[in-house]
Amino acid sequence: MMANRTAAAPDIHRMIRVDHAGEYGATRIYAGQLAVLGERGPHATEIRGMAAEEDVHLARFGQLIAERGVRPTALQPFWSVAGFALGAATALIGPEAAMACTAAVEEEIDRHYSRQLDELEAAGTDPELATVIEEFREEERQHRDAALAAGAERAPAYPLLAGAIRLGCRMAIRLSERI
Repeated sequence: MMANRTAAAPDIHRMIRVDHAGEYGATRIYAGQLAVLGERGPHATEIRGMAAEEDVHLARFGQLIAERGVRPTALQPFWSVAGFALGAATALIGPEAAMACTAAVEEEIDRHYSRQLDELEAAGTDPELATVIEEFREEERQHRDAALAAGAERAPAYPLLAGAIRLGCRMAIRLSERI
């Protein structure tokens, strides 16, 4: 008789692949925002600070990809263009829309990282990856909170804009896990 397993083993490669893709997309969103708002524009200091943290996240997941032999997503060139375009487009709407973009993206990433942590905890595997994800999740939550404090909810059509961005994030997550 086989022993009952309480949780399926998480697909660690898939987790690292999608997290690397997400952090890369975030760096591109911030690059697009700064390209439109300028280095001295509204919220530039906050955006540069968040972008710097995303660079650290991206570097760490890049390191995990190399160390563990994970295949990166084949969609990275697409995410480069899409992320920059999303950041630039929302910034063109205005500074509050740029912050709405950040708040929406970070809300989805918080949910995504929380699901990954639940999966890792249930399986009792890979405490190193769990620690990385937990640390980065907290920083993503800080980004969301900073964006909300900077007026994200004052963006034109905020519920529609944020909902569309969150939906796009969920689709990007699903695609990057597999492709």
